[in-house]
Amino acid sequence: MRIGGKKIEKVRVYGDPFLGKKAESVKNIDDKLLKFSEVLTNTMREFDGVGLAATQVGAGIRVISLGVPIPRDENEVQIISSPGEALLLNRMPLVLVNPEIVSYGPDICVKEEGCLSVPDIYAPVARPSKVVVSAQILGGESFTVECGGLLARAFQHEIDHLDGILFVDRLSKEAYERIEPALGKLKRRYARLKFLRKLIRKDNE
Repeated sequence: MRIGGKKIEKVRVYGDPFLGKKAESVKNIDDKLLKFSEVLTNTMREFDGVGLAATQVGAGIRVISLGVPIPRDENEVQIISSPGEALLLNRMPLVLVNPEIVSYGPDICVKEEGCLSVPDIYAPVARPSKVVVSAQILGGESFTVECGGLLARAFQHEIDHLDGILFVDRLSKEAYERIEPALGKLKRRYARLKFLRKLIRKDNE
């Protein structure tokens, strides 16, 4: 599919077995990967996501795209709470190769999450508020840095995708039971569409 001259992919939806597969590490950065990264970022942007993993568009490689916004206070002053935010946020969107969480901070934060592969369903997920992440920026340097805020949560969410884990798999029993009927409805709806989600504003699914 092309939107405004840009190629975008359909997003795989909850119920698709491919979302449960673990992605393989990238061995070589070549023209094929560069072209794929452009499509991955285009798809993330067109679906208004802050992150998208390669597995969500049917590619079993350890690559993610991130478009995390810079947090600001009521006076529009940037709020940077970690070295990773200082390093990465001003450079978004970024495509990251072989991202890995090296370590987790001790403090746990519960916030609502959603997912392009689980459309219109949100639930509270408990995750460490800070993580140390290692990755290579496509076309740039490798880094290992501590990340906080939404960036830390986005890294955890997208790297989960690369390991075949969805945010709904991280929910407490009570939180899961609250959304279980909606998940069943979602699965039934997209089964007839082969678990592929088109750009919402361009079709009448």
